[in-house]
Amino acid sequence: MLFLWLYMFYSCAGSCAGMATRGSPAPPRAAPQLPQLLPVAAGEPGDEAAPDASSSIISTFFNGSGTKRLPQAIIIGVKKGGTRALLEFLRVHPDVRAVGAEPHFFDRNYERGLAWYRELMPRTLEGQITMEKTPSYFVTKEAPARISSMAKGTKLIVVVRDPVTRAISDYTQTLSKKPDIPTFESLTFKNRTTGLIDTSWSAIQIGIYAKHLENWLLYFPIGQILFVSGERLISDPAGELGRVQDFLGLKRIITDKHFYFNKTKGFPCLKKAEGSSKPHCLGKTKGRTHPAIAQEVVQRLRDFYRPFNMKFYQMTGQDFGWD
Repeated sequence: MLFLWLYMFYSCAGSCAGMATRGSPAPPRAAPQLPQLLPVAAGEPGDEAAPDASSSIISTFFNGSGTKRLPQAIIIGVKKGGTRALLEFLRVHPDVRAVGAEPHFFDRNYERGLAWYRELMPRTLEGQITMEKTPSYFVTKEAPARISSMAKGTKLIVVVRDPVTRAISDYTQTLSKKPDIPTFESLTFKNRTTGLIDTSWSAIQIGIYAKHLENWLLYFPIGQILFVSGERLISDPAGELGRVQDFLGLKRIITDKHFYFNKTKGFPCLKKAEGSSKPHCLGKTKGRTHPAIAQEVVQRLRDFYRPFNMKFYQMTGQDFGWD
């Protein structure tokens, strides 16, 4: 129907001009303008020259409705904190459109440019939010400046979890891929006799949240960062999702009715996932059984993290109850 309309329009532009009153000179013929059927999105940081109206219409016609936009909100961390669960839960909301895979743009692929990054994004309609999640951003030194350069108003979400439990979960994931790695205890300490913690080990270093947050606060105000409790995301998913929806300026659509608790996995699952009428739980890689760790090692880690946790509580204005 669109092509028939365009054909008639151009045909009339050429032939109808000849229907001017006989004997009177025809007015100068301007180049025909294709009417703007759909709004063209305003430019964003990193945009190349905007396409003309005709190419925008044809592109929209063939590729489906909506526009690919740079994300207005990013889940920036932390690894093994519950970021995948949060993203899957958020995607239930009709006004949230998110990339499924982790783009790793601001840590690994930055040289590819914003045009490449935007092309990864899903198409959104007016009023919808584009999101992505890459947990390693939180501990990447260059990420805050890079995201701020893209858009200073980007909303940031950090899912945090008891750093000791997070470290054990991190180790468990690595162990599932590399069964021959050293024990958790041997990796934790630089010197087991003195009890000196090896902060160069990423599993330990990620959990020093206060240190990483200081870097982000150089570029973003604290009110632009939402801190989600990984523990409450399990015990009260609807409550945490309510906070997230408020932070993003969304109507509270995701509620208790969307969740059920899976006793086998030990965490909540969706009654209906995005685009499906069936229940959905995260895959078998989530909720792995942790190896047994000596209590003295766990206690030493708790003592190590305590001052960092206290500072993190002060910086965020939230007590996450890890001590």
